[in-house]
Amino acid sequence: MLDKKIVFLGTPYISAYLLESMIKSGFNIVAVITQEDKRRGRKNILTPSEVSNIASKYNIPCYKPAKLNREFDFLKEIKPDLLLTFAYGQIISDEVLSLSKYKPLNLHASLLPRFRGASPIQYALRYGDKKTGICMMEMVKKLDAGDIYASKEIDINEDDNYTSLSLRLANLACDMVNEYLPLYFENKLVPQPQSEEGLIYAYMISKEDEHLNLNQDPVSFVNQVRSLAEIPGGYLLLNDFSKLKIYKASVKDYSTNGKIGEIIIANKSEIVLQLEKGTVRLEILQKPGKNKLTNKEFFNGNNNFQNEVLK
Repeated sequence: MLDKKIVFLGTPYISAYLLESMIKSGFNIVAVITQEDKRRGRKNILTPSEVSNIASKYNIPCYKPAKLNREFDFLKEIKPDLLLTFAYGQIISDEVLSLSKYKPLNLHASLLPRFRGASPIQYALRYGDKKTGICMMEMVKKLDAGDIYASKEIDINEDDNYTSLSLRLANLACDMVNEYLPLYFENKLVPQPQSEEGLIYAYMISKEDEHLNLNQDPVSFVNQVRSLAEIPGGYLLLNDFSKLKIYKASVKDYSTNGKIGEIIIANKSEIVLQLEKGTVRLEILQKPGKNKLTNKEFFNGNNNFQNEVLK
């Protein structure tokens, strides 16, 4: 099994975590495909993806085509036994998929068909789901619609956010590959067609989605904060229109005593924000160019924060 030539396709940290685990487990990763380097940070530095960094660390050939469906001659030369994808970021054509000797596989971080698409982890948190998981399915041109070969499930903890849940799912993906990929190569897994019942698409998170919605109930607001933390971080606008990032919040009550967006309490114990349908405590906050602060630390440097109205 370990001599099967695997080409791994992925881009973010969750993919890199799995890639390194597979390398350490002895899987024969002969090449890696990832997205092009992106300019990041305040200095706009051209930065490779996390998957690219792992490929470099282990001296594995790494390809970064702008459009894989147009630039895949290198795959013809490799003649892979398997194309394995985990959060790559491009829809792959039938022509490219056909280059995999075994049916190509995709790992997806949801319990399909719930949350097909680019942002399944964020959506599970935003919807307040109690469970999620990883599915190993046939990769087809239609988005996350292939037959499922295996799945694993985990509970979503109340204190999970996007960062913590991503790490837990990355570990689950490692377990899945170690357990089921050898069985797949031995043709011992029976594919199950996906139902369309319960289908929800998890669309890519946009810049606009990072702006927290004040016109909702406290539970929904807290779930939105969780779905964006730690990266990229949801925000509200201060009076000077700068972004106040909020990385953690909790439900206080369902009272409506202040203006929507008003900080109705600000002291050393708590910072309380009025929503349309209740109030929440803001527990970890960050002003532009400043460090993340607990509510107590934030109040110490902003003790005139009460009655400010956020937008």
